[in-house]
Amino acid sequence: MGRFALTAFVIAFFIFMLAPILVVVVVSFTSAGYASFPIPGWSLRWFVRIWEYPPFINAMITSTVVAVLATVLSCLISIPGALYLARARAGWANVVATFLLSPLSMPMIVIGFSSLFFLTAVGIGISMTALVITHTVVCMPYVLRTVIAVYRSVPPPYEEAAAILGANPLRTFIEVTLPLIRPGIAAGSLFSFLTSFDNLPVSFFFASAQTSTLPVVMLSYIENQFDPSIAALSTLQLALALVCLILADRLYGIKKMTVAA
Repeated sequence: MGRFALTAFVIAFFIFMLAPILVVVVVSFTSAGYASFPIPGWSLRWFVRIWEYPPFINAMITSTVVAVLATVLSCLISIPGALYLARARAGWANVVATFLLSPLSMPMIVIGFSSLFFLTAVGIGISMTALVITHTVVCMPYVLRTVIAVYRSVPPPYEEAAAILGANPLRTFIEVTLPLIRPGIAAGSLFSFLTSFDNLPVSFFFASAQTSTLPVVMLSYIENQFDPSIAALSTLQLALALVCLILADRLYGIKKMTVAA
């Protein structure tokens, strides 16, 4: 009875979690001019609507550019820090690591609000630069955490053997360390990109005609009209996440990336 009850609970939990997502996906293919379920018929008209509405396309480009830049900057900043903190034995190293991981536990709206005041005070203001900086702050912990986790599992003798055989630190990193921590970098980059691309609370504070990301435009659109084009956009975002996961699984394996995360 206990096993039966646990199985029933797990099934009910997955239905509870997945049913709203499946409803959104189905509604995105409706032929009606309004969002309703069940749908009266099937159509791709709302996916066509996405390409016919320029703000959606512009925001999609902006979100992609910001997500890519934030992910690259997160890797450039977090990887060296993770390599140092993972091997450091001093007590302050854990304090620094906890501080760098703190954006994971802070409300996004607090990060966005404080970043707006700080970046405005230093003269950057509402701009693409400010948006990329703030997204980098939000994304850095994902890369830092996964790389630290993977690098701590790498035996130090591997790098020591490379040094004994005459490899300088740069060559040791490229030929020994980097291949070993690559699953952690891939996992962190994946989480970083998806977090940035779908972020609304932080992006909302830096929204302008040139810096409005896709979630901000979707929110603005749904405040004025509620048609299934938002469901179609949500379906495309879900498809993007699935494609990224499939590619990551083909390249590195979900198991390795799950252990890294």
